[in-house]
Amino acid sequence: MTDFDDEEAALKGGPQAFVDRRAKPTRAGVVVPDVRGLSSQHGIDARKSEFDGLADAIGLEIVFSEVVKVREIKPATFVGGGTVQTLAERVEAEEIDLLLVDAALTAIQQRNLEKETGAKVLDRTGLILEIFGERAATREGVLQVELALLNYQKGRLVRSWTHLERQRGSGGYGFMGGPGETQIESDRRQISDRIVLLEDRLDKVKKTRAQQRSQRSEMPVVALVGYTNAGKSTLFNALTGSDVFAKDLLFATLDTTIRKLELPHGREVMLSDTVGFVADLPTDLVAAFRATLEEVLEADVILHARDIANPDHLAQAQDVLKVLGDLGVSPETTPIIEVWNKIDLLGQGDLDLDDLLSNIAPAGKVASVVPVSAVSGRGLDELKLAIETALGEKSRTYHVHVPHTAGADIGWLHSHAEIISRDEPNEQGSGFVVRVEPRHRAAFVERFNGRIENPDA
Repeated sequence: MTDFDDEEAALKGGPQAFVDRRAKPTRAGVVVPDVRGLSSQHGIDARKSEFDGLADAIGLEIVFSEVVKVREIKPATFVGGGTVQTLAERVEAEEIDLLLVDAALTAIQQRNLEKETGAKVLDRTGLILEIFGERAATREGVLQVELALLNYQKGRLVRSWTHLERQRGSGGYGFMGGPGETQIESDRRQISDRIVLLEDRLDKVKKTRAQQRSQRSEMPVVALVGYTNAGKSTLFNALTGSDVFAKDLLFATLDTTIRKLELPHGREVMLSDTVGFVADLPTDLVAAFRATLEEVLEADVILHARDIANPDHLAQAQDVLKVLGDLGVSPETTPIIEVWNKIDLLGQGDLDLDDLLSNIAPAGKVASVVPVSAVSGRGLDELKLAIETALGEKSRTYHVHVPHTAGADIGWLHSHAEIISRDEPNEQGSGFVVRVEPRHRAAFVERFNGRIENPDA
């Protein structure tokens, strides 16, 4: 029996049991490399602001944050020797425990930087994983984060924080712990075994979610996606009257929440709030959260929330579309409504809102664009109408006759179609005007064959 078998001990305390914290905040330095010739749709100021926000998301004591020029990426340390020396001097002078580097470091680069500077080093992926480890609040969330973490950790076991080391009781605290050299091979085998176990458990989660979706198949699914901190959870709460945790904080929401939403003409849909996306979201993390993100894959309509008051909103939107594309979601098959959120923050001098919005364009192919303020409620009615329109454009309307003796058929219509109207019953039965979505159309035509007055409508 390995240390991994005692998973419940790690789950009982929620996120605090997953990520250890010292009583005193870790003193950290933030380094944002500006690599010459490396194209990015995000400007360096926007990149630095976002990375500072990621660092703030886990309560570090940020001692310094700066952009460093990189002429060419060094295979050994990513940044140049002069920069490494400067960082080492600052680490010693300012008693820095942790360096955060906004780049995807190799295991060798991370290890060399740690050796040369004397501080623990986390790259962008490691920091995002640390945040997710702290935010995970459910059993499923913990499993998903741990799977991503272990895949990341396989090649960088020396002096890297791990869920594994805390389960083994190594005495590590947050960033500073790490397995010893003699443990590496043993840990690799245990990590590989643990990955297999987690993938099996998450596969069961996937099957459970599929069963849950089939049970609520009578309602269309509307998935809410967007860049982290775009106001998705606030928008979700405003639309559904829920109290999902919403805060001006990166990755405030990790676990998918689903609530009913009534549209203007009485139709009900299931609205799903999902984890926020971010630039350069780790591949392992996307893969680990695939079970959660399948709500997006199964959606009939997608609401793409954009923080329209953020100067970097276009690049953020393009990052979201990239992740959607990686998941296999296409605007050709799933209508996407761009929700331009936070319009209440757009007031600028003499320009009115319409003038400001006229200079903004959708990030890709969209069914419609709806400016809203989730805080004030402005535009929410228009958004509900847009959802209803998008669903209606995917559906077709039919007139079908149902005999009095076919009660099961009436039940099927209530469960799988939208009943627009019902004729006065006569001796033969009742006529219904129904709207049927594409996913139910084949079953509808097969079940009511011969009783549909306009089967080709």
